[in-house]
This record gives sequence, C-alpha cells and structure tokens, in this order.
Amino acid sequence: MRILRVQDSQGHTHYAAEHENGTVTRLDGCIYDNPTDTGEEITVSKVLAPIEPVDVLCIGLNYKYHAEESNTPIPENPILFMKTTSALQNPGDPIQLPRTLRSDKVDYECELAVVIGKDCRNATKSNALEYVLGYTCANDVSARDWQVEWGGSQWCRGKTFDTFLPLGPALVTADEITNPNSLGIKTILNGETLQDWNTDDMIFDVPTLIEFLSGSTTLRAGTVILTGTPQGVGAARKPPIFLQDGDTVTISIDNIGDLTNPVINE
Repeated sequence: MRILRVQDSQGHTHYAAEHENGTVTRLDGCIYDNPTDTGEEITVSKVLAPIEPVDVLCIGLNYKYHAEESNTPIPENPILFMKTTSALQNPGDPIQLPRTLRSDKVDYECELAVVIGKDCRNATKSNALEYVLGYTCANDVSARDWQVEWGGSQWCRGKTFDTFLPLGPALVTADEITNPNSLGIKTILNGETLQDWNTDDMIFDVPTLIEFLSGSTTLRAGTVILTGTPQGVGAARKPPIFLQDGDTVTISIDNIGDLTNPVINE
C-alpha cells in the first residue's frame, strides 16, 4: 500500500491510500495497526510528510564510496546521530537556508528512510524487517559549516535546523518492498542528477541497522531511521555545490517516488 498523509479541501488531516489510477481514499484506524481503506475518496489540497516521527535516528557514512569521497575509514559500527522532530518538512514546502544562525554551506543528501511500525527492542537481523511499517524518501539536509567546522565535533547542530528533514511523498508499506537494499536512489538539483546509486552499496544493510539501533534500546512505533547517503554530496565536489535560494531539489527512490522541495532563504 502507498500511504499518504494529506489535508482535504476543508483543511482536515487524514491518512489515505494512494491508488494506481490516482485516486486517494481515506484510511480508518491506527496507521500502525492495519488501517482499513474506507473507499471514501478525498480531494487532496496538500500532501504532508507521510509520518510524524517520534524519534529520528540517522546513520552517517553508510555507503562505501561516500566514505571514500569523505576521506574517512570504513566504520566498524554504524555511526549514529539524531535530528529533532521539529526539522520535519513536507513535500513541496521549502527548505530554508539558515540566516539567523547563518550557514552558507547547506548540502543535500538523498536517503532511504525506514519507519518502524511496532515497538522494537533487541531485534535480530533475521527478524528485523518484521518491525518495519514501510519506507519513504528523505533529504538529510546538512549545514556543513556547522556540522564540520563549528559543531564541536558533534553533527547535530548542522543537521537539525528547521526544514532540514523533508520526508515523502508516500510511505510504501514493507510488503511492497521486500528488499530495501536493492533500490536505485538519486538526488536531482535543478534538473541535474548529482547522486545516482543503489542502496545495495550500504556498509550496514537495513536489518543490520535495526539490530544495532534496537540493541538494549527500544525503538518506538513511529521511529524514523535515515540510512545514509551515497557518494555525490555537494561538499565533496570540486568546486563544492551548496544549496542556493531559488534551487529545486528532488530525492528519487525506486518504488517510492520523488520528493521535491524548493530552496529559499530563511
């Protein structure tokens, strides 16, 4: 199922199923407990981020060639950092370049996002995918100056500005993506493809990440896991390419769709 979170023409928010013919029908019940498709069509006025995360766990340097372009050794264990839930942004709404706490090195990162569907603790690689509700596109927007130069060796300041977590457009349930580590993934900036790779290049695949993150730790339903980005980020290019006011950036993942956001100054 392709699940959307939408506003209707009266401004009410619903979870809904998106069908191949383009119609959108309202879902009834808890999104984490087999919601029922009512068949009631919705006139969509706005598509929202498909999930409101309870936690956002992010993995750094999880693609082999991205670690290489960053001149960083392959990590022995997944590198964990976090984003605040207030960084969430909807498809189509703007990424804001920070101007109060200024950054001039804001970068794009295409990422596969995993949404946990039921509380999970001490999962194993063999059962980890049983805890997954579904997958969506993410842009791990990153202020490289605050991440690398001014963050005191911590990444969170550069990763958690408002609008730095676009998600969407749809949450595709796990039954439709049996292998999350075989998906093409791209970033397209102003019509130019800058990242174009496959999730099979992850150093730690999705089951391994869930096993690691849930070790002695409860992942609550609604936890979003960002699984890392492939090579081609703006900071590694010569010359570097950073997001500018007026840009349009799209994250595209096979079987999920395109997440597009304009870029503006705060």
